[in-house]
Amino acid sequence: MAKDVTILINNAGSSTGASLLEGDLDQIHLEMNTHFFGTLSTIRAFAPKIANNGGGSILNILSALSWVSAGTAGAYTAAKAAEWALTNDLRLNLYSQNVRVAGLHVGYMETDMTSGLQVPKSNPVDIAKIAIDGIESGSFEIIADDVSRNIQSELANGVAALYPQIS
Repeated sequence: MAKDVTILINNAGSSTGASLLEGDLDQIHLEMNTHFFGTLSTIRAFAPKIANNGGGSILNILSALSWVSAGTAGAYTAAKAAEWALTNDLRLNLYSQNVRVAGLHVGYMETDMTSGLQVPKSNPVDIAKIAIDGIESGSFEIIADDVSRNIQSELANGVAALYPQIS
């Protein structure tokens, strides 16, 4: 394994579309294994190397759906929320080792996973630049687009702001 690592970018991706109530449990496990356990395993393998090299950065590619659910694809949303919690915890635990852990929140980005969606999407090249700029500036939370910025601004307003259809 590489010994000179100072940056790690976790960009695991799976989206089974599984519902938490009715979806296949194997598909729900796949989402958690990809987004939560895959990210955790990778960080556990590389964080000591980054720390031994004097420090560096870990960036977890999250989603605006780590903060809010659309009511569909609950397994993906739950897995991304768990990955955000993992990011927050490891940020605190690795900071003293000079390892900065950041999360990148992005809405829709042009990828294979979103190819069938007819919504405005960010260009991956633009998001990559935003991510690198965020790492270089020492940001802990990198908000990549208006979708993520709007959702983040509503978090403090509670359930009524996030889910007006049920309030």
